Amino acid sequence: MSTPVTEPKEHDFEGLAIRYDGRVLAPRDWTAAQSHWAAELIRSAPPGPVLEVCAGAGQIGLLAVRLAPRPLVCVDADPVACEFLRANAEAAGIAVDVREGRMDAALAPDERFPVVIADPPWVARPEVGRFPEDPVTAIDGGPDGLDLVRACLAVMEGHLAPGGSAVLQVGPDQVAPVTALAATYTGLRVVEARELDRGALVRIDRSA
Repeated sequence: MSTPVTEPKEHDFEGLAIRYDGRVLAPRDWTAAQSHWAAELIRSAPPGPVLEVCAGAGQIGLLAVRLAPRPLVCVDADPVACEFLRANAEAAGIAVDVREGRMDAALAPDERFPVVIADPPWVARPEVGRFPEDPVTAIDGGPDGLDLVRACLAVMEGHLAPGGSAVLQVGPDQVAPVTALAATYTGLRVVEARELDRGALVRIDRSA
């Protein structure tokens, strides 16, 4: 049986008209804090494009580069999310290099980015049933909620430029384990974390 296509919706994400449907994670207003923090970093970052992984419909990265203009590369494994992302970027008048596929395969080995935005699923698999309104693939972070976080850290290890910074979104109780995890990746260091109402943001720097 084919998956039904739900009616498209539109969400005002700080002035960006973000279209999505039930197959894609709905925009959360609190996540605009990630966009604003990324924009702060972009303004003082070395030259180069911004990378967003696990981008979904694209609102976090789009808002970040609207606030602090830079070229933007977005990666997501979900073709439906990528379709909405392209449409949302076009509606916003922002040129985006949208890449569909696994984040470890969508980037060339020599690509480096001074700022990385990462919005991975971080709900532990036993808990996903608590959120029936959300697509499982958009929130399932594996048995401990950190499978996709680990993948994002691996991307930062390989593609965050020396002297660059990343803003990683995690669950409300995941700052400590993510800080410990980041220390196991070469050159990465958590320098700040911000606790928010429904999640947390972690800044990770790459040593020069």
